[in-house]
Amino acid sequence: MFFNRPKTPDLPTQAEALPGRPTPLNIDNKHAVTNNPIKPPFPAALDTATFALGCFWGAERLFWQLPGVWTTAVGYTAGHTPNPTYEEVCSGKTGHTEAVLVVYDPAAVSYATLLQTFWQGHNPTHGMRQGNDVGTQYRSGIYPTSDAQSTAAMTSRDAYQARLTAAGHGTITTEIVASPAFFYAETYHQQYLHKNPGGYCGLGGTGVSCPSGLID
Repeated sequence: MFFNRPKTPDLPTQAEALPGRPTPLNIDNKHAVTNNPIKPPFPAALDTATFALGCFWGAERLFWQLPGVWTTAVGYTAGHTPNPTYEEVCSGKTGHTEAVLVVYDPAAVSYATLLQTFWQGHNPTHGMRQGNDVGTQYRSGIYPTSDAQSTAAMTSRDAYQARLTAAGHGTITTEIVASPAFFYAETYHQQYLHKNPGGYCGLGGTGVSCPSGLID
């Protein structure tokens, strides 16, 4: 996704960010693969997790393919501008990163497995880019919704850093920020690679495995 790349990979301050709008974007609420809703309320037995790992088209597909994941959605998080559009996020003037909301059954898939998918699905040492995609919206992030998720995220980061260091890779730049607002992206972005099987993905891992046993 190369639309309107920012010239410098610097996050804007709140004062510098675009104003946005008070109302959410109007999007379809049906997942194109699972047929489940992508917006709450969700069944009480399910839990949610949010990750950013580069272009959200490919990132979302990684998670909807996991057994135990009930639904997924792409959107924008960890920025300043309320209810931003894709064009605004890609300008680098909202502070958001492209993210995936994962709604899952913890009895069927663990948060540790989601973290394993996250770490192995991209290169978390790249800072404000992922592969050829450059800009603040492509930075790596984990956005815990509970203290337990936060602890698991930090533990997994440290464990994976040890494996990356041993393999000669750099320092993880993934941000871990508790529960920032998640704004749903436009309908055409939702499950994009299901609707467009030949579409751009842009993800690439380090080739270093992160066994789930390290982060349980």
